[in-house]
Amino acid sequence: MDVARVALLGIVGVLTGLLFKSGKQEYGAYIGIGVSVLIFSHLGVYLGQMKEAVSSFGQMLAGSGEYLGILFKVVGITWLSEFCAGLCRDAGYQSIASQVELFGKTAVLLAGMPVFLSLIDTIAGFMA
Repeated sequence: MDVARVALLGIVGVLTGLLFKSGKQEYGAYIGIGVSVLIFSHLGVYLGQMKEAVSSFGQMLAGSGEYLGILFKVVGITWLSEFCAGLCRDAGYQSIASQVELFGKTAVLLAGMPVFLSLIDTIAGFMA
C-alpha cells in the first residue's frame, strides 16, 4: 500500500508541476523538489527494515561487522548522491549534477578501500 501511495504522490507532483511549468517555472521546480523530499522521507521506514535484516544476517557471519558498516555507508552515499543529482538535473543544473555524481563515486571508492586492502592482504597471504 505504501508503494501505491508514493506512486500516487509522484504522479500528483508531476501533474502539479506541469500546471505551473507554463506560467511560473520556478514553482514547478519547487514542487518537484518538495515531492522528491517527501518521497525520500518515506524511504526511511524501509531503510530501517533493511538495516535490521542485514544486521541479523551479519550476526550469522563471524567478524563481518566492519564490512556491513562499510556496506551501509556505501549504499547511503550512493542513494544520497543519486537523489541530489536528480534534483539538480530537474532544476536544470546538469553540470552541478555531474559534479555531485563524481563526488559520490569518489566517496564510494574511498569508503570501499578497506575492503580492497583486506582482499589484497588475503591474496598476499595465500601467495606467501
